[in-house]
Amino acid sequence: MKDNGRSSAADLRAVLGAGLVAHLGVIVDGHPMVVPTVYGFDDERIFLHGSVASRSLTGTGEVCVTVTVLDGLILARSVFEHGINYRSAMIYGVPARIHDPDDLLYGLRLLTEHVAPGQWDYTRRPSPKELAATTLLAVPLTEASVKISDGPPDDGAGPDAALGRWAGRLPVVATWGTPEADPLLPPGIEAPPHIAGRTGHPITG
Repeated sequence: MKDNGRSSAADLRAVLGAGLVAHLGVIVDGHPMVVPTVYGFDDERIFLHGSVASRSLTGTGEVCVTVTVLDGLILARSVFEHGINYRSAMIYGVPARIHDPDDLLYGLRLLTEHVAPGQWDYTRRPSPKELAATTLLAVPLTEASVKISDGPPDDGAGPDAALGRWAGRLPVVATWGTPEADPLLPPGIEAPPHIAGRTGHPITG
């Protein structure tokens, strides 16, 4: 709906900051393909990565990157007025494949830190062989559509209010669970604070 549209760069960054999974829409060999992937971003670009063999990263031309955050259900008095509370961003652009080694590490760091803040400095950095096997795309944030739907049902002041049915919102509250160690991890190695400290905290902001 047009009323849900947002136009500021701050709204775009807020949606990207709250989401964790993007869907990359691309044309490959004349056919549409939509692939879920993690991402990272800064003020100018969104970064997407994958294997050099990934067909979704070899397409040419414009792509569409979509990030959606589900915040709840809108449960109205009539089925017609049902809906969802959500935040979404659709980014259009021609992706650039990152070849510069410093920019490649920069983009991978943003991607890693977006999903697990603190992990880039905790783990081993990518080796030259691993970097050679990785494709990193950057799509500019210059053309984007942001929509946010929030609030109660719209039929509270209409004829259906006389039905005597409950109506309202059912919020979605997702939280991080307790870290589960790799079964092959030797005893005595605990989850680092930047991971263990996320337990019980909301997944989206």
